[in-house]
Amino acid sequence: MANRTVAVLAGGLSHERDVSLRSGRRLSAALRAEGLTVEEWDTDAELLARLRKEKPGAVVVALHGGEGENGSVQTILEMFDVPFVGTSSDGCRRAWDKPTAKALLRKAGYSTPDWVVLPSSTFRELGAQAVLDAMVDRLGLPLILKPDQGGSALGTHVVREASELPAAMVGCFAYGDTVLAERFIDGVEVAVTVLERGDGPEALPAVEIVPENGIYDYTARYTAGLTDFFAPARLSEETAKAVEELALAAHKILGLRDISRTDAVVAADGTVQFLEVNLSPGLTETSTVPMAVEASGNGLGSVFVDLVGRAIERGN
Repeated sequence: MANRTVAVLAGGLSHERDVSLRSGRRLSAALRAEGLTVEEWDTDAELLARLRKEKPGAVVVALHGGEGENGSVQTILEMFDVPFVGTSSDGCRRAWDKPTAKALLRKAGYSTPDWVVLPSSTFRELGAQAVLDAMVDRLGLPLILKPDQGGSALGTHVVREASELPAAMVGCFAYGDTVLAERFIDGVEVAVTVLERGDGPEALPAVEIVPENGIYDYTARYTAGLTDFFAPARLSEETAKAVEELALAAHKILGLRDISRTDAVVAADGTVQFLEVNLSPGLTETSTVPMAVEASGNGLGSVFVDLVGRAIERGN
């Protein structure tokens, strides 16, 4: 495997391009330190021609948002029979759509905050204020608004007063045509990484997230010093097991593969609430996956070398 080229796909054209490039650089350095030959490929109009000309031994998808997580790039790799680390195109489509993921987890018996999903056209056609009033009547306050697809908390707003809703909706629609309005749960926010290794999926220690301003938004995620992290999370043994069970369930129910990260919140009553799942999680200096890997006693490079090996063995 050390003699085969591994291509790390990063960049792309989504709103999360800069974060993806940072993840790609860190991952590439970690793989090279393990002895692999690594090339960093941006994801643009030259990708297909490059795959035809210099098909790599395996690909690691380090793209965040857009085509990197909605199954599009994975479909291309499957079409070209290129082995890749990460979830298949079918699993990507299930997980990428937040309402679908929430519905599947709730159907399986797991808790997730109540929600409604509405496209921007509904607000235009039925009257924005009337729809907002109905939303508050249904879900109450506070609410968290987010695009139904996307990552890195882009377009996400916590609304505690009804007067804040119109501006929050405008900010949300800047990143997508459909809004997911969800009851906001105050509690302990955690991220749980799931890895597939020799004995199947395993949950790594949960990482507790404590943002300085109380909201884990884009700035808090990627600006060093604005968020405190605890790995492992400061949870009771019972609660730690519950969040690990939830992450493993999300990985299996949504048909994910190799690696995923489930975001959840532990409410004041101890209930673990599923928020969303990320199938191409960030690997930057402030990302939770490297923290979880370290807390488990492993190294980022060795973990991904194992995943590359698994990808090559199964094909794509």
